[in-house]
Amino acid sequence: MKTAVTHLFFLFLFGFCFSQKDSLNLGDKYADDQVYVSVAYSQFYDQPKSVSKSNFSYSLSAGFIKDVILNKQGNFSVGAGIGYGLDFFNHELKVEEVNNNTIFSSDSSIRTNLFKSHNLEFPLELRWRTSSANNYEFWRVYTGIKFLYNLSNNFQFDDTSNLRLKYSDISSYNKLQYGLTFSAGYDEFNINIFYGLTPIFDNGKIDLEDINTKILKFGLIFYFL
Repeated sequence: MKTAVTHLFFLFLFGFCFSQKDSLNLGDKYADDQVYVSVAYSQFYDQPKSVSKSNFSYSLSAGFIKDVILNKQGNFSVGAGIGYGLDFFNHELKVEEVNNNTIFSSDSSIRTNLFKSHNLEFPLELRWRTSSANNYEFWRVYTGIKFLYNLSNNFQFDDTSNLRLKYSDISSYNKLQYGLTFSAGYDEFNINIFYGLTPIFDNGKIDLEDINTKILKFGLIFYFL
């Protein structure tokens, strides 16, 4: 199912990519529809006291944003889109699923502890840029909110006997998340920040402490006409 959704998404993405030129060069009033690709360094924050921050982790995403202009010059607009994202975390929170119940703990003896998730992304942005209908190289500042719908999640770790344990689609995982976004830069090259506002787990606890772990990403995002 996940593979089929991914294939349909990329067909949708490329179809819009090839049709993009039809929406440009329409005079002063124009749309700036874009394909985006991003790569980011990712971290968990608001971790429980017994768990240190995550180790080197990263996120990748790609998608399409439809531009709806707000003024004649076209330098103010709102953008709404759809995308696909992969998150990969090397972390220290031990996650297990037993009888459809998620168990959280901290175990410093774990050799490898990885978390992967595949998400549909739905960005919604307020956009400002210095472009015109005939100028494709410009400064931009985009800010907004991004909603994430989880397609699958996977937690795996190696115990002290080198036995690899793997748990997929755990019951406590928060399938719908959202966070604030900010990107700014010139032409295709832009800095990008995602500040998650929702915990990745529902009703998670460790040593009677609520698990409010959220995701912070900062990296680069590339926009293509």
